[in-house]
Amino acid sequence: MGILVIFLFLYYVACLAAASPNIPAVIVFGDSTVDTGNNNQVGTILRSNFRPYGRDFFGGRPTGRFCNGRLAPDFISQALGLPPLVPAYLDPEYSIEDFAKGVCFASAGTGLDNATSDVLSVIPLWKEVEYFKEYRRRLQRYAGKAEAMRIVGEAVYIISIGTNDFLENYYLLVTGRFLQFTVEEYQDFLIDRAEEFLRAIYWLGARKISFTGLGAIGCVPLERTTNALAGGGCVEQYNKAARGFNVKLQELIGRLCATLPGLRLRYAPVYDGLLHIIANPSSYGIENVDRGCCATGRFEMGYLCDELSPFTCPDASKYVFWDAFHPTEKVNWLMAKTTLETSLAEFI
Repeated sequence: MGILVIFLFLYYVACLAAASPNIPAVIVFGDSTVDTGNNNQVGTILRSNFRPYGRDFFGGRPTGRFCNGRLAPDFISQALGLPPLVPAYLDPEYSIEDFAKGVCFASAGTGLDNATSDVLSVIPLWKEVEYFKEYRRRLQRYAGKAEAMRIVGEAVYIISIGTNDFLENYYLLVTGRFLQFTVEEYQDFLIDRAEEFLRAIYWLGARKISFTGLGAIGCVPLERTTNALAGGGCVEQYNKAARGFNVKLQELIGRLCATLPGLRLRYAPVYDGLLHIIANPSSYGIENVDRGCCATGRFEMGYLCDELSPFTCPDASKYVFWDAFHPTEKVNWLMAKTTLETSLAEFI
């Protein structure tokens, strides 16, 4: 990410670690924005366990993270005095001893809508909850019931999901949802699914929860590319859908906090932050905002993000996006910092 950025992050981590109470674990649910490698173990073509993914990761190795390096939960974990990586639950290299300090159930390509996970045969959100149940049982056998319940109850939960419901489902016209619902009705449908999910993990013991709002989804390079006839700018229709969803998500958070005793569910805003980076790139040492670093950066992700492409940029820290859909490690760090300063602030 550059020497200065790394130095600033390590200084920030030291300050937080000195001030933070004992948070035993970071537990993650969601999609490719937070999937640290679960898709490596399922039968889907949506994978990133090959270079140049992971090019700037520890040891330069691909892990299944859709990024050149680390994701936001990794940075959050380190900032809380926990390990610098949050392991994927399905990764056979890790054990319950590792998962006791952090675990990721997320799956790239999934959504709040079960139909979204069917598009690319990835892990649906309900299955992530089933893995969480299994994790609790394993944790009890490993640490004892009292300690397991302490870990589950005191952990911070990171949730990032919803982008695929719009970009890989509703607007891609592949599941029929666009025939069933208007955009506003589909937002309501997704909010109902979010409520079901949040109630489920609440009754399983989750209390300190950060739910990340949608970013400016119309500004990812893939959507700009498809918007070429309109000049290649951000697709306002998609951004408007994201803003509408975010308003309804915040309303849901208010209702649940008012009705579920002890719930500390908070909203993590990233929409305005991402737009600010895009509008003011030089303030962040960024030079390119409209295409990804990998290959041409216009449409490639997954297997199309080819290590042999002569177009891949030499320095991803100068880009907002790594591939045509996902942010660079640098932007993930910036989003992690925002989360720590907003939705997680009261916990640290």
